Amino acid sequence: MTLTLYGAYMCPSTARIQVVLHEKSIPYKLVNTDEESFRHPIPEASSLFGNCIPFIIDKGFILHESRAICRYLATQYADQGTKLIPDVYSIKCCALFEQAVLCEALNFDPYASKAGYENVIKRSKGLLPDEAIFEASIAGLSSKLDAYESILGEQRYLAGNALTLADLYHIPWGTLLTRGGSDIMTRKGPNITRWWNEISTRDSSKGTVLN
Repeated sequence: MTLTLYGAYMCPSTARIQVVLHEKSIPYKLVNTDEESFRHPIPEASSLFGNCIPFIIDKGFILHESRAICRYLATQYADQGTKLIPDVYSIKCCALFEQAVLCEALNFDPYASKAGYENVIKRSKGLLPDEAIFEASIAGLSSKLDAYESILGEQRYLAGNALTLADLYHIPWGTLLTRGGSDIMTRKGPNITRWWNEISTRDSSKGTVLN
């Protein structure tokens, strides 16, 4: 049975899940929730979080929230595709991984998502962006990326020298920022530039709802 992903076009959360699905070589069917005909046809899914998109159904198992879904995919399909979570017996590696995951959620996403929404999502809907919000968000993100430059000067990826979910989580909003004309992902320093160019050009970053 093929896994089904319910997600919308131009939705970074949907793209985040797609990146991991590709990295783990998991076959899936995408149901585009932008279509007028879509009316949340799975009662069990609707009753959990209303119309919360995206969500997956994997062999009858329904799960919402993109990061929870990515974690599930990386664990449930641990033996195939790219390994994206450290071995549980390595306490320090796991701690560094959790640190990197929180770094993305608390230091990158709040600023990148706000800037990307203003400069790309709004424009895709025919709305005018608020330049003041965009500039403030980019400034905030720029200050947070100083730490990234330092971390990535000591190691290849955010959690160490192996690619993890923490790195991949940056791809959707980073892609939209770049598409919107911002060079924030490549002007902070050589370490971020090297890291971003590597993760954003992986095969898994292509073929998502953002491309």
